[in-house]
Amino acid sequence: MLFKKLFLSIFLLICLNLYASSEVQLIKKQNSDSNTTLLVIGGIHGDEPGGYFAASVLATHYKILSKNLWIVPDLNRPSIQVNQRGLYGDMNRKFSFVKDSDKDKKRVEEIKKIILQENISLVLNLHDGNGFYRKEHQGNIFNPNAWGQTCVIDQNKLQQEQEFGNLDSIASIVTQNINKKLIKQHHTLGVRNTNTKFEDEAMQLSLTYFAVTNNKPAFAIETSKHLPTLSQKVFYQLLAIEEFMKIMNIDYKREFDLNEKELDKILSQYGVLNINNNISLNLHDIKPYLSYIPLKSSSNVFKFSHILGSIKKTNGSFVVYLGNKKITTLRPQYFEIVKKSEENFDVIIDGKLESVNFTSTFFVTDDFHIVNNSKFRVNIIGYRSSSASESGVDISLKNLDKNFSVDKSQKLYRVEFYKDGKFYSMAMAYFK
Repeated sequence: MLFKKLFLSIFLLICLNLYASSEVQLIKKQNSDSNTTLLVIGGIHGDEPGGYFAASVLATHYKILSKNLWIVPDLNRPSIQVNQRGLYGDMNRKFSFVKDSDKDKKRVEEIKKIILQENISLVLNLHDGNGFYRKEHQGNIFNPNAWGQTCVIDQNKLQQEQEFGNLDSIASIVTQNINKKLIKQHHTLGVRNTNTKFEDEAMQLSLTYFAVTNNKPAFAIETSKHLPTLSQKVFYQLLAIEEFMKIMNIDYKREFDLNEKELDKILSQYGVLNINNNISLNLHDIKPYLSYIPLKSSSNVFKFSHILGSIKKTNGSFVVYLGNKKITTLRPQYFEIVKKSEENFDVIIDGKLESVNFTSTFFVTDDFHIVNNSKFRVNIIGYRSSSASESGVDISLKNLDKNFSVDKSQKLYRVEFYKDGKFYSMAMAYFK
C-alpha cells in the first residue's frame, strides 16, 4: 500500500515540479513559512549512481516538515543513460565558461540560475569518487589523492557573512557524525579542502566553486566507488544529507529505517511507466525486450512513477532507463490512437463478472474471458486464434505462448483493445 501511495505522489511531483524548460528536473518540497532552502544536486557525472539514486530516494521517501528542500536528481541525464562521466565532456568543468555550441550549455545555465536564486541557502553536489581518502598514504586505495568518502570544500569559509558560510566547521561536524554510524570501520569520511582559488585550477571550473564565488555555501559529498553495493553508497549519501538538514534546522520525516536492507528494497522498486494514458507497464520483472507495442508515430507521452525514469529513442526503438539501469526496450508498432471515452470493460475472471479499468492489471487464478462488446476488437497477445476478435473466449495460462509474456516470470500478458482500426488501450492479465 505504501508504494501505491508513493507512485501517485511521484507522478504528481514529476508533472508539477519540472523546471520550466524541462531540461532540468527540479523537485520542490516547500513550507511557505520559510526561505531557508537546501538544494541537493545528483547526477552531474553519469557514472556515479550513488549520488543520483540517493537524490531519488530523498525525493520520494522523505517528508519535509519545516523549511525547504529542492532536489535536482539527474542533472546530466544524457550521461546517466550511457553510464559515462560526461557524454559531452565533464559537465563539472563548465561552470566558469561554456561554449554556445556545447550540448551541456542549456543544463549548465539552468542549474546556475537555480543556484543563484535568493532563497537557496546551501548547495550539496552528490558524487561517487575513487578510493578512500586518507591524510596519510596507506596504499593505492587509501591515500591523500583519493576522493571517495569525503566532504569536499573549496575553501575554509565564504568571504562574505553568510549563515552557513563556515564551510570547514560544517564539513567537520557532518563527517564526525557520519563516522559514528559506519557500516565498516574503513568507510570513514574525511574533509578534503581543495583550496580551489590557489591550488586547483580544474576545480575553479566546478559547480561548487561557482556557488561559493557567488556567496552560496556549497559542499560535495563523495561516496567511494570501492563500496561494494549501490545501497551502501546511497546509505552514506543520505546520512550526509540528513546531517546537513540538521545543521540547517530542516525538520524531516523518513518513511523507512536507514539501513542497507531497507535501501535494497527501495532501490529494487522500479515503478510504473504510463504511455499516452492508455498503456501502463509495471517495470518490475519486465522482459528486456517487448515487441509490437502500440504507439503513435510521433509525440508519444511517457510518464514514470520513478524519479529517474527516462526514455531514449535508438534505432527506431524506445529504450527505458531508470538512472543508468537499462530496464527494457520497446519496439513499436505504430497506430493512430483513439481517445478513450469509456473507463472500464467487463471481464469474467474465474467465473465472476468484474468491471476493470482499461489500463489496469487484473488477477487470474484459473481463466478469464473478455465479455463481448461490439465497439471493440480484442487482441490477447500470446493467444493464437483465427478470430478477428478474441473476446468471449476462455483464456487460461496453458492457452498462452510464454514467449509473449510481458514479465520474466511468464505470468503477465497483454490484453489490447482496438476501436475502428485504431488503438484504444492495453490492460494486463496476471496469472497468480
